[in-house]
Amino acid sequence: MTDPRMRAFRDRVGGLAYGGDYNPEQWDPGVWREDVRLMREAGVDLVSLGVFAWASLEPEPGRYEFGWLDEVMDLLHENGIAVNLATPTAAPPAWLSQRHPEVLPVMADGERFGFGNRLHYDPSSPVYREYAANITTRLAERYSFHPALAMWHISNEYGPTAYNAAASAGFRRWLQRRYGDLATLNEAWTTRFWGQVYTDWDQVEVPGVPRTWMNPSRILDFKRFTSDALLECFVAERDIVRSFRDDIPVVTNFMRFYRHADYWRWAPEEDAAALDIYPDPADPDAHVSAAFQFDLFRSLKGGRPWLLMEQAASAVSQWRLNVVKEPGRMRLGSLQAVSRGADSVMFFQWRAGRGGHERFHSAMLPHSGPDSRTFREVTALGREVGRLAPVAGTTTRAEVAVLFDWNGWWGLEEVWGLPRNDFSYVDTVMRHYRPLWEHHYAVDVVSTRSDLSSYKVLVVPNAYLMDDEGVAAVTEFARGGGTVVMSFFSGVVDACNRVRPDGYPGAFRRLIGAKIDEYWPARPGERFTVDFADGRTATADWWREDIHLEGGTALATYADGLLKGRAAVVANDFGAGRVVYFATLLEQDAFDRVLLGELRAAGVENRFDGLPAHLECAVREDDRHEYLFLLNHDAQASVAVPVDGHGTDLLTGLPASGEVTVPPLGAVVMRRARRV
Repeated sequence: MTDPRMRAFRDRVGGLAYGGDYNPEQWDPGVWREDVRLMREAGVDLVSLGVFAWASLEPEPGRYEFGWLDEVMDLLHENGIAVNLATPTAAPPAWLSQRHPEVLPVMADGERFGFGNRLHYDPSSPVYREYAANITTRLAERYSFHPALAMWHISNEYGPTAYNAAASAGFRRWLQRRYGDLATLNEAWTTRFWGQVYTDWDQVEVPGVPRTWMNPSRILDFKRFTSDALLECFVAERDIVRSFRDDIPVVTNFMRFYRHADYWRWAPEEDAAALDIYPDPADPDAHVSAAFQFDLFRSLKGGRPWLLMEQAASAVSQWRLNVVKEPGRMRLGSLQAVSRGADSVMFFQWRAGRGGHERFHSAMLPHSGPDSRTFREVTALGREVGRLAPVAGTTTRAEVAVLFDWNGWWGLEEVWGLPRNDFSYVDTVMRHYRPLWEHHYAVDVVSTRSDLSSYKVLVVPNAYLMDDEGVAAVTEFARGGGTVVMSFFSGVVDACNRVRPDGYPGAFRRLIGAKIDEYWPARPGERFTVDFADGRTATADWWREDIHLEGGTALATYADGLLKGRAAVVANDFGAGRVVYFATLLEQDAFDRVLLGELRAAGVENRFDGLPAHLECAVREDDRHEYLFLLNHDAQASVAVPVDGHGTDLLTGLPASGEVTVPPLGAVVMRRARRV
């Protein structure tokens, strides 16, 4: 399971990597040595270099200025700081846009994206790809064997969606590979509806802004194509740097809840999943959604450690209100990432910029300099990250999996014409994840292609769109003895966004043991009562389904309204397993009660049952040890935690046994012998 490239990387940095983006080209060379001195003081052992430096490296076409980068690379190496060297292709220089305006992306409304924004390139443009390959080749030729190089960082936060002529040409090629011929495409897209039949490939273009409504299958495939076009750019640059040296890990940085790239398709192409994440300090629940992201990124590579590539040392600058991280929050969020599989703690950026859009974005070294709260916290955290070196490379075991699928996300939110058109897939996923987090269950996140054999419970939130392979995987999981907990409006359409035959939910009718006659979205403000078989009562709103049981049994029924007596929650024995299906949006407490009850019935282990929800508990382990992370998200009260066995708190070096106290916004990382 261990990737030799990432193992070598961990050996290189001596455990967990610590540092951030460094942009020396934005500063007078006179500050470089002071930067490096302060980096050493802060415990920095890795910097991401050159992310936005294309114009500084190639100020004119074919004229290169590598001298400054040579000097910085040498200086960092002399001081024991490794480099995550970026290809600068996320920031094409002005001369490229001026000479070749066709590389600038055209938006859905037909307007061209101007220079001076972020991500100002069409990923399908052959001109862009040619110049990107050229600068990547030059960098690889010069620095592949530089002693400072520890990792390649390809481009940055891939994301542009373009509607250029090149995108239409690329879309047609992508569709030809997917469908083979026009007859198959027309069938997949149901083009006889509204007379949209294509008779020549040149008639197929990317979907611009619709003036009424647009074919949902076409939109869905365009989302898939865009993700794949961006991935092609990454793979092209990755292959260039690997052609010079193959033992250096290659990554790019993903983003939190980013809808426009299917990270399940991306992750196999890089050596580690890497995340840029900026939880809003003004959001009291930001750490819960962050925990889900961390679980997702650990899961993208099958449970392997991932990289926290960017976070903020304090405030950011992109929201309407940008509050600081109160003392202790930055440390706690960093340790939270490590607790859920991160093998690095990195920031954007090292030195706060004087100008540009992010001039008020916090940095490890803020405008106020080293004599500042932020730098003192950064330096203290650097020492602690060093003490956590034994955690690097360890893994996490989970018996519960939550399905998160980009195709299903696109199907719910990118198209119109559903029974209601205000679904939020992320909100739904978090509604299912939150009770698992609050009750301290270890959770993996899975795709429709993941190996499900190690799990006892599979949670499926709003799987509106699922392909045949995914349907088979969920079905076989239940048949083999697993418990499936599924929410409403699931299994409705196939991979082409076509309603499945044989009645709702076509994919899962046998699985849930019921047929759905109609979907009944609730009217504004409409609420209804649900009676449980055990005598409890709950309320529901937003959605109902007119269910007719076909072997399943009702755990709860509607107590009022036109669907009075119909099932609201259905349970069905299927093969050796069990399926529970929610046909409505239950109030959170009632939903949690059913979900957690199914986990207990399935025999899912919970070692931290009874501990308060704000005390986050996570475990990483290797062959000999386990590392218990206890993180107190409450800013007021300490928490006393009983622990079994004897161990050591790696953060303090002190023995830990019997009971440990976690102070407000505090943390304990206990190393002890692994339980067999």
